[in-house]
Amino acid sequence: MSNENKSIHEFDINLICEYFSGVERQGPGSAEMTVKALSFTENLNNESLIADLGCGTGSQTITLAQNAPGQITAIDLFPAFIERLNLNVNKLNLQDRIRGVVGSMDNLPFQEASLDLIWSEGAIYNIGFGKGLKYWKKFLKTGGYVAVTEASWFTGSRPAEIEKFWMDAYPEIDTIPNKVACIQESGYIPVAAFILPEYCWTKNFYVPQAAAQKDFLEKYKDNAMAASLIRNEMHEARLYDKYKAFYGYVFYIGKKI
Repeated sequence: MSNENKSIHEFDINLICEYFSGVERQGPGSAEMTVKALSFTENLNNESLIADLGCGTGSQTITLAQNAPGQITAIDLFPAFIERLNLNVNKLNLQDRIRGVVGSMDNLPFQEASLDLIWSEGAIYNIGFGKGLKYWKKFLKTGGYVAVTEASWFTGSRPAEIEKFWMDAYPEIDTIPNKVACIQESGYIPVAAFILPEYCWTKNFYVPQAAAQKDFLEKYKDNAMAASLIRNEMHEARLYDKYKAFYGYVFYIGKKI
């Protein structure tokens, strides 16, 4: 990448958190895709324990609570995300089903073999796909499920520009068959893998950012880092539009053996 187009990890974390607090989703997705992934899990009941790791402001957390039984603990590193989640939970009267907690997905507060389902949309990359699957597995009951979305290549080769962008941003990106193999090698039965449709990126993720970007730039009009962050997000959206045939998010569901 040029100096103009950076990895998201190079920006001030507080700026990133504030920016993404202003939009409903912190990554591509949809309620429909959350429900579809949920359909591949079994045996959840009112006593089931569910963890949503890297939950952000919790759009998918609320969808889970509205479509599955059980108690959900939603964990994110950023207090502002959890604060917004808890506000929405209270508005929807779901406080008896969802508990938002500030914490890290690589230092979980659960007892081993206590969870029936671990959920993570667009967040496992923070600790790595393979590392996350292996670490999280000990917290699942035998027969419990893990469901994550992960950036994946759709083809064996791709144009140099998008290859370089993703290898700089997330070197662990890989093809769908290799990701499925990683699930199996990590001690799960691969249950399902499906590609998130284009609207999860465009209508649900990039389009809503337009208004947020305008407000953000107005607030931080003299802040070079803020301006660079917005340019980076706009560049990422342009790359998706140009190269969406070669990559996207894939929902992976595995069952602990």
